[in-house]
Amino acid sequence: MKDVAGFIDQSIAKLKQEIKGTAIIACSGGVDSTTAAVLVNKAIGEKLVTVFVDTGYLRKGEPEHVQELLKNMGLNLDFVDASVEFYKALRGVIEPERKRKIIGNMFIKVFEREAEKVHADTLIQGTIAPDWIESGGQLRDVIKSHHNVGGLPEDMKMKLVEPLRDLYKDEVRKVARHLNLDISEKQPFPGPGLAVRVLGEPTRERTEILREACSIVEEEIEAAADRGECEIPWQYFAVLLPVKSVGVRGDVRSYGETIVIRAVGSLDGMTASASPLPYQLLERISVRVTNTTPEVVRVVYDVTHKPPGTIEWE
Repeated sequence: MKDVAGFIDQSIAKLKQEIKGTAIIACSGGVDSTTAAVLVNKAIGEKLVTVFVDTGYLRKGEPEHVQELLKNMGLNLDFVDASVEFYKALRGVIEPERKRKIIGNMFIKVFEREAEKVHADTLIQGTIAPDWIESGGQLRDVIKSHHNVGGLPEDMKMKLVEPLRDLYKDEVRKVARHLNLDISEKQPFPGPGLAVRVLGEPTRERTEILREACSIVEEEIEAAADRGECEIPWQYFAVLLPVKSVGVRGDVRSYGETIVIRAVGSLDGMTASASPLPYQLLERISVRVTNTTPEVVRVVYDVTHKPPGTIEWE
């Protein structure tokens, strides 16, 4: 994208034409949805209701941080704690595509419920090109259904508007930088959240284990990058496997969880290379995770590129 200012001006003008009534946007505080929210806010102002949903699958401290972030941007914020509903909907679900589609449907139910309160007739989404490309359709194979594409119900009542639909991640970052948004360099986080990083059934208990591990992975990698020990990866996180392994706690046999560290470099998310993190950094992460989270007895590192793997495990 060469003319970022031109794209922003054209988008705002188009949004003014497309949206006549009240609109509602699903905003996670990530680069895509926040950039979309700011664009639409510039077009229709208070007629945009920004909905931030706590699904129960957010990272440590994220609900509080995102609420503060969105309020400071002057957005008309509606915070919804729907964690009980999401955990219930995903009870017993282990298949990744089912997870994503259930989460997509749950999001829409929440948004339609909130939309009725404010009489909104338009749903804004921060969908970008990789979302609908990887979700398949026409001649494209399904790599994985993104919750904001594969999870949309056919009988959705609201009009759907996606101002960033044709952009790739690096282009969205350019728009965010031009708008002076603090989130412009924020690492990507999947819409379904930790539910697709907890492989197997994403119960509240297993999600708490992963939430703590993911926080440690992020803290240690960011601290190492600040010290000049490594470059900050494009994306970095933890995954909880659906298998247990034997470990030792003191002099006692322990049968516990396995955490995977995942860190990649990329430009737009369509391809990615595993980041060569220093061994000392990986060791620090392993020691902290196993000391802080007694349920975990093993930590491993994923060195798979995309392709053949994907960035996320589900």
